[in-house]
Amino acid sequence: MSFFGGKKEKIRTRFAPSPTGPFHIGSVRTALFNFLFAKKFNGEFILRIEDTDLERSKPEYEKGIVEGLKWLDINCNEGPYRQSERLDIYAKYLKELLNNGDAFYCFHSKEFLEKEAELAHHCEFKKLPIEDLEKRLEKESAIIRFKTPPDLEIAFIDLIRGEIRFNSDTLGGDFSLAKAESPDKFLPLYNFAVVIDDFEMNITYVIRGEDHISNTPKQILIQQALKLPMPKYAHLPLILGPDKSKLSKRHGAVSVDEYCEIGYLPQALINFIAFLGWNPGTDKEIFSLEELIREFDLNKVQKSGAIFNVEKLDWFNGYYLKQLPLDELTKRAIPFLIRDGLIDSDFFAQGGPASGWEYLKKILKLEQPRFKKLGEIGERVSYFFKIPKYEPELLTWRDMLFKDVVASLNASLNAISQISDADFNQKNLERTLLKEAEKAKNKDKGRLLWPLRAALTGLQASPGPFEILEILGKKESAKRVEAAIKKLS
Repeated sequence: MSFFGGKKEKIRTRFAPSPTGPFHIGSVRTALFNFLFAKKFNGEFILRIEDTDLERSKPEYEKGIVEGLKWLDINCNEGPYRQSERLDIYAKYLKELLNNGDAFYCFHSKEFLEKEAELAHHCEFKKLPIEDLEKRLEKESAIIRFKTPPDLEIAFIDLIRGEIRFNSDTLGGDFSLAKAESPDKFLPLYNFAVVIDDFEMNITYVIRGEDHISNTPKQILIQQALKLPMPKYAHLPLILGPDKSKLSKRHGAVSVDEYCEIGYLPQALINFIAFLGWNPGTDKEIFSLEELIREFDLNKVQKSGAIFNVEKLDWFNGYYLKQLPLDELTKRAIPFLIRDGLIDSDFFAQGGPASGWEYLKKILKLEQPRFKKLGEIGERVSYFFKIPKYEPELLTWRDMLFKDVVASLNASLNAISQISDADFNQKNLERTLLKEAEKAKNKDKGRLLWPLRAALTGLQASPGPFEILEILGKKESAKRVEAAIKKLS
C-alpha cells in the first residue's frame, strides 16, 4: 500500500458521469473498475454527478445513472454529489488562481480565438490588472483561462501505461477554467471542477477512460498552481466493436435500462463488462461480484482496445439464466410475458390447468436450458398461451404427402386418447407414442413425431413433443392435433 502526505493511504475512487445522455457500457465499465479497485482494498467509492453543462444535463439521465448502478449492485459509499450544488467551493479556488496571477479573465469569444490561434498563447487580457477586468465583468461575461507556462515538461505515471509525458506547448495555449458572469458568479468547466472535486473529496485514484489522457496535463498544472496533491491515474482502454471501430449501437451496445428491458441479468452484464479490458490471467470466466473484487488488479488491465462482443454477452446471460432457481426465473419472466400480451393480471385467478404460477413454472423449466434473454421468452413460448398459426407445409416430414401427414396425426390422436387424464405425463406419453412411431415407414420416428410437434407448437424448432403434451394437457393437445388434421383436409 502506498503512502500519501506521510499517512497510510485510504483508497478513495470516484465515478463522475455527466448526465447528458443514457447510461452506456463505457460508463458502466468505468464505474465497475473504480468500485472493484476501492472494495478490494476496503476503500470507498464515490458517485459524483458532473452537471455543469446546464443545457445538456437532464434529471432523467441522472436518474438513469443512479438506478442503473443500483440495478447492477454497484453501491457507492457517498453521493451522488452534484457539481451544480458546489459552485461556492469552486469560486474560492478560482479567486485564488486569479489573485495569484495563475489565471485571468478573457473577453474574447470562442469563435474569435479559434480564428486567431496565436491569441491562445498571447492573449492581451492576461497582461491587464485584475481590477480593470472585474469592472468589465459588470457589463459582459468572460472566460477564466489558465496561464499555461511555456515549454514545460509535464509527466505522470499511469498505472496501466507507465510514464506519460507532455510539453505544455502542445496543450493549445491558455485553456479554459470557468465561465465568469460577474466578479462573484462562476460556472466551472470540466478540467477545473474535476481537480477541485477530487481534492475536496480526497480522491486518491482516478480511474477513467483513455480519452481523458489529454486532460491530465492540464489538471496537473492546476494542481501545481494550487499546491494540491496529485492523485494516481489509470486510463482504461477504449471499448471497440468487433470490427475494431468505435463502439456504437450497431454493435449491440445500448444503454443500461435497455439491457434490462431486453432481458439481461445484472450479474451477466457485470461479468461481461469486467472482461472488457481486464483479464484474470486464468481460464476462469464466471465470476460473482465478490470474486471480481478479490481478483481485480489494475496490473492486469490491457492497454489496447477492448472488443465488445454481444454473442459473448448472450453466452454469459444464458449461463446465469440457467442458474436461477425456477421460482426466481418465473418471477423475472412475468413482466415480459405481460409485455408480450401472453398473460394479464387475471392470469393467476383463472383457475384452469393452463393458468397460474405452476403452469408458468412448467413452461419455464422446459425452456430454461435454451433461451439467452428474458425478452425472448414470449416469442419462444407463445404457443402455450394461444393457438399457433402456421402454413400446412410445416407439418410435413421429409417426403411425406399431406395424406401421409393426416394418417400420422390420426395415429397420434388415437394414442393420446388412450392415456387417461391421471396418467397424462411425459413418461407415459413417450412410451405410448414411441411404440406407435415404430410402426412408421422404415421405422422413421420423425414421420410421427415431427407432424405432432409442429401441430402443437406451429414452430420449425421447439422442445420435444412429450414435454409439450404434458404441459398443454390432454384436452388442449387433442384440440390442436384435430385442428392440424382439419387444416390439411
